[in-house]
Amino acid sequence: MDLNACIKEHGLIAILRGIHPREAEEIGLTLYEEGFRIIEVPLNSPSPCDSIRALRQALPQDCLIGAGTVLTAQQAAAVKQAGGQLIVMPHSDPAVIDAAKAAGLFCAPGVATLTEAFAAVARGADAIKIFPAEQITPAIVRAWRAVFPRHIPLLPVGGITPEGMADYLAVGANGFGLGGALYKPGNSASDVRQAARQFMQAWRQCQP
Repeated sequence: MDLNACIKEHGLIAILRGIHPREAEEIGLTLYEEGFRIIEVPLNSPSPCDSIRALRQALPQDCLIGAGTVLTAQQAAAVKQAGGQLIVMPHSDPAVIDAAKAAGLFCAPGVATLTEAFAAVARGADAIKIFPAEQITPAIVRAWRAVFPRHIPLLPVGGITPEGMADYLAVGANGFGLGGALYKPGNSASDVRQAARQFMQAWRQCQP
C-alpha cells in the first residue's frame, strides 16, 4: 500500500499513544472496521514494538502500521524489525529520516516551519506532519500550500477535532493525525468505535 494513495482515500491516522500490546488487536480491528487504514503506535507507549507486531499480524495488508515519536535511527530499525511500515517523528532530524528511508519505510517528520518542511522533503520525507496544529492555523497552512509541492501530503496533528477538519482541508491539508480525541489509555473498543465513527463521518463529509 502506497502512503500517498492511502492518505488520499482515507486521510486519518490513528495515534494510539499509551496502548498496551494486550489490547492492540481489538482496538486495531475496531479502527479498521470504521475505515481507518493507517495506525501509529508512539514509541513512548508500553512495549510499543509488541503492539506494532500485534497490529501487523491482525490487520489486512491494506492497513499501514507504523510508529510515532521516533527519535533515533536505532528506533527506526526496531520498528522495521517489528513489521512497521511508517515512521512518524515529532521533529525532523535528518539522521532519522535517512534511517527510515534506508530501511524502506515511509517517513513523516514533524515540522513547525516551512523551512523545516522543505528540508525534510529534500531529505526524502514522504509526508509532512504539521505539529503542533494548535499553533499552525489553517491560514498558515494556506500560505504553506501555495508554495509547497502538491504531491507531498500535509498532515496537521495536535488538537484536531471532527469539527475542525474542514477548515484545514479547504486550504490544502491532506489528512490528520488523531490522538487523544480518538484514543486515550483505558478507552474501551466501544469508546474508540464511537470516536472513530465521528471522525470518519466528518472526513467523508469533506470529500468532493
